[in-house]
Amino acid sequence: MTLLLETILWTQGIYFLATGMWPLVHYGSFEAITGHKTDVWLVKTVGMLLAVTGAALLIAVMDRRPVDAFTFTIGAGTALGLLTIDIIYVVKKVISKIYLLDACVQLLLIALWCINIF
Repeated sequence: MTLLLETILWTQGIYFLATGMWPLVHYGSFEAITGHKTDVWLVKTVGMLLAVTGAALLIAVMDRRPVDAFTFTIGAGTALGLLTIDIIYVVKKVISKIYLLDACVQLLLIALWCINIF
């Protein structure tokens, strides 16, 4: 495993774990930054899924096995899905423009995955 790949896995794993846990641990501060949400249960569900994805990426890097198609798909695919949702729903004015910061993070992660894999 290359140093770049290890860095991607650590960074994305920690970022997803932290941002996924945030609405579960302190919903008030999450909503203060990201804006009011009508479906709290859905925010917490997505948060839990992101946290689990982050944990899986961290396990992958700690295992030190070569990255396979599964790990690439989880890492790059989740980032692509979040990037798409961030952009579409900011443009539709459903979610706050603060999500464009997350979109930038996701775009960077996708670029790093692609640089490393291709």
